[in-house]
Amino acid sequence: MSVQWDRRITPYLFVSPFFVLFAVFGLYPLLRTGWMSLHRWDLLAGPVRFTGLANYADLLTDPHFYNALANTASIFVVATVPQLAAALGIAALLDRPLRGRTAWHAVVLLPNVVPVVAVALVFTQLFGRDQGFAAWVLSWFGADPVDWQAHAWSAHLGVAIMVNWRWTGYNALLYLAAMQSVPRELHEAAALDGASRLRAFRSVTLPGIRPTLLFTVVVSAIGGLQLFAEPRLFGGGSTAGSAGGNDRQFQTLVMYLYENGFERFDAGYAATISWVLFALCAVLASVNAVLVRRLVGRG
Repeated sequence: MSVQWDRRITPYLFVSPFFVLFAVFGLYPLLRTGWMSLHRWDLLAGPVRFTGLANYADLLTDPHFYNALANTASIFVVATVPQLAAALGIAALLDRPLRGRTAWHAVVLLPNVVPVVAVALVFTQLFGRDQGFAAWVLSWFGADPVDWQAHAWSAHLGVAIMVNWRWTGYNALLYLAAMQSVPRELHEAAALDGASRLRAFRSVTLPGIRPTLLFTVVVSAIGGLQLFAEPRLFGGGSTAGSAGGNDRQFQTLVMYLYENGFERFDAGYAATISWVLFALCAVLASVNAVLVRRLVGRG
């Protein structure tokens, strides 16, 4: 009896630390945030009163929320699509025989290990209005300097370049590891059938790395919706930076959440934004996963 009880209980004891940590640091904050979203909750004074779905109704009519949502979607598209495409190309190049392969891997991963604050400082100097590197390059073509933070398109492009520089190499190494696990016999069979290198990549490599593609697409979708550090630091870390510029031209959803929660101390409204953001992450990640399955399956 004791042996049977031990066999049944021991596996649960081994996995219990994960569930305990998830309950403390994942499930409880999630439920607590949901409860806060149903109240008028001042971060300093505490809950004022229960209001039900009033915060959600206010959010659906909040123009600043839709502005932040549009900015987030714009930066997400400009950053994620080129990032994953470039990562695939870099991984395909690294998958070929190269001298000093380990050194190339380290160079590709280097941007990801640089602290985001350092990245933001460097790119803020590069995108300086009068003396930045971008202004210097534009002067070659006789173009006037661009105030990158003053316009929506330029701010979105600047933030997207920061995100791409930091994460392209990381995704490329994930793709490379997946490509190297594809059986070489499949590539040899495709070559014997007369398939070109591009055709073999579409029909053999992409279906073979589909799980990794799904992972990177889902993680990139979640990370794109939760973008905060790059645009926050792109604004210089000032109050205008929290608002995403004077006209909120590059304020993301998480920046708007931060503004309400830690500058206006409206924790209830910030919790509402977080729950809507959670729902958007789930929907976007699911849609992207379905699209990748269909596109890769056609190869």
